[in-house]
Amino acid sequence: MNSFTIRREAEADIPAIRKLTSRAFEDKPYSRQREAEIVERLRDTDALTFSFMAVKGASLVGHIAAAAVGMSDGTQNWFHIGPISVAPERQGEGIGSLLMQRALDELREMGAAGAVSVGDPAFLERFEFVEAPDLGIPLIDPQYFRARPLVGDTVPTGTVKYHAAFLG
Repeated sequence: MNSFTIRREAEADIPAIRKLTSRAFEDKPYSRQREAEIVERLRDTDALTFSFMAVKGASLVGHIAAAAVGMSDGTQNWFHIGPISVAPERQGEGIGSLLMQRALDELREMGAAGAVSVGDPAFLERFEFVEAPDLGIPLIDPQYFRARPLVGDTVPTGTVKYHAAFLG
């Protein structure tokens, strides 16, 4: 059985995270291949809420990040989870699922109200992310956008306000 360790990133991990993230999104229809840049801009502006890595031995096999977002309806304490990166040759081994579960656990521990994410709808729905027709993100195809309340069951309405790192 495959066993992975999930840990917080360290400064020395940054080049490997950049490379992994770029590789992980090469052919994804919901990607504009800017995920590695987004993570770096969030990190550089101290807007990265957390960054976890999945490692097997000395090899980086997965990564997940999260950052706070605002909501145009004034809802507070929501976060964007992603990008979620898994080495292409390791996809299908449960690494992304372990990372997503760790991210959701971390947000719950922080007292977050909810999370949004962009990606494969089937993957996100396994973690109770739901379609959010009354909540959107400019320039993102709504079929890839999902939201997950962590407190209660209400999804905000309006537009998600992202940190400038996502927009650059």
